[in-house]
Amino acid sequence: MKKSNQAKAEYTDQIPSTPLRFVWYITKSHWLLATGAILAVILAQVSELGAVYAISQLVDTFNSAVGKQEQLQVLFYWGVIVLVLGILDRTGWRLSGFLGISWLIRVDADAYRKLYSYVMKHSHDYFSNRFAGAISNKISNAAGNSADLVVRFLWDILPEIASMMVTIYLFSTVHWGLGLTLSAVLMVVFFFNLWRVRRRRVLVVSYSEASSRFRGMGVDLMTNIMATRQYVRQLFEYSELNKAVKDKAQKDFRQAFHGEWTMVMNGIFGVILMILILGGTYLMLQNDLASAGQLVLVLILLARVGYAFNVMGQFMNSFIRRYGEIQEGLSEVVVDYEIVDEPDAKKLKVDTAKIEWKGVNFQFDQNQVFAGFDLVIESGQRVGLVGPSGAGKTTFVSLLLRQHDIDTGSIEIDGQDISKVTQDSLRQNIAVVPQEPMLFHRTIRENIAYGKPKSTQKEIEEVAKKAQAHDFIMSLPERYNTLVGERGVKLSGGQKQRVAIARAMLKDAPILVLDEATSALDSESEVAIQKALHTLMEGKTVIAVAHRLSTLREMDRILVLEEGKVLEDGTHTELTNAGGTYQKLWEHQAGGFLQE
Repeated sequence: MKKSNQAKAEYTDQIPSTPLRFVWYITKSHWLLATGAILAVILAQVSELGAVYAISQLVDTFNSAVGKQEQLQVLFYWGVIVLVLGILDRTGWRLSGFLGISWLIRVDADAYRKLYSYVMKHSHDYFSNRFAGAISNKISNAAGNSADLVVRFLWDILPEIASMMVTIYLFSTVHWGLGLTLSAVLMVVFFFNLWRVRRRRVLVVSYSEASSRFRGMGVDLMTNIMATRQYVRQLFEYSELNKAVKDKAQKDFRQAFHGEWTMVMNGIFGVILMILILGGTYLMLQNDLASAGQLVLVLILLARVGYAFNVMGQFMNSFIRRYGEIQEGLSEVVVDYEIVDEPDAKKLKVDTAKIEWKGVNFQFDQNQVFAGFDLVIESGQRVGLVGPSGAGKTTFVSLLLRQHDIDTGSIEIDGQDISKVTQDSLRQNIAVVPQEPMLFHRTIRENIAYGKPKSTQKEIEEVAKKAQAHDFIMSLPERYNTLVGERGVKLSGGQKQRVAIARAMLKDAPILVLDEATSALDSESEVAIQKALHTLMEGKTVIAVAHRLSTLREMDRILVLEEGKVLEDGTHTELTNAGGTYQKLWEHQAGGFLQE
């Protein structure tokens, strides 16, 4: 499969929402490596215990041998067998290492890749209602712990399972009662741990939620650290973080101590098993039912069983913690999408970029924003939206981008209902310059070329010049290769806005949305960029939201919105002479901005 097709398949893949199914989902595609690694571990364990059995046979055969020559022959024969088994043991472990690492690295990468591809398709509301840091933390929890669960299975629990199966058989070769005793105790330990796991799972999920909440608060604090300093709120934020870390610690103590008590009980079961096996072996020796070699075999295996009990107890502790963190992560990430493409959705084809709103009804947070809203924006028309906060301007743009689905009615572009076309094709045909520029912690070149990644340096510089960004970019140490910092923190507000405008210019979509596109520019920069915006808008259908009404004077139409209704519709000249709401807004401007 080609890389591009593979990436597309992963992006559209469905992901299980339960931990064990998710782990199986990310591991099954690498079954060949997994099978090889598992078989190698089994080979290593069988070889190790086979060597123990060979030693017990050596003891018995050596004791029954007559003469030094025969004893040396016995020693050589069984010594070679032990040596070969030792080589097989080490070979098995190294094979499991190479194969297992190859498997696990792929599993880890798949887990992160699939979860991030899934979360990127969530709606605007999904991200608005959650900490960005918490989402990333939940993905890390689910992906990292899934891979770690596979690690623990391969190199902790699988060897002990194989070891116990072989040990039961070897005990049975000494006496069937020893094998039955070990089997019975193992069953009791298994069901006891299963019962404890179910009780602890609730505690682990509670801890994972508290941990994600704490980390999300920490990321949010670091993102807004300047506001914290400017308003001298360090003590308040520290107090809130302190509450969160105390809650996290308390819940961690509860789940951890629950696990330790489980380990105590596993230790007690181990002691009981030792007493039973040693007692049975003593009776067999007393009645001449066991040889010295068999005694050696039982003692070595018994020590091995004690170690296995400890490992299995640790695995169960590790398993339930990781299971809970995977479950908590998946419960937040792998949830149903609020906005989905219809099964037969087609790509949007834009010829004239005519936009029509037909009887649109939309309610948000139980507030009716639009009721029976009708509007036609003709091809190539430049429309400005003004009005007080809450008038519906931002919602207008969100609905056009299908960040929310309307309740009834339709929004159409060139006669195509946007709910019937793919979301990607819709947004590919709309360029947006938002009020708060969204920049990645990448180079200026990468940020400008984000909407058109294969752009040449010449194309990038051309749009940067039109956006009045080229001069300040060239003054930077690395010029177009300068990193802008997280969310563009190294650039001023005006500089970030110019980079965002250059990005929209380069995308060259038939529909352009300017959401306070010049709000962060000083008056001198705004005058300089108006000409560039005028060039950018040529041949495009434009929707411009602005509080600075002077930026809308050249628009073909200006719509005055209030409570989701169009109060006035006309050019700047028509509306300023109409004596209505727009004229009042214009007269009440202060410094070029709308008073609210």
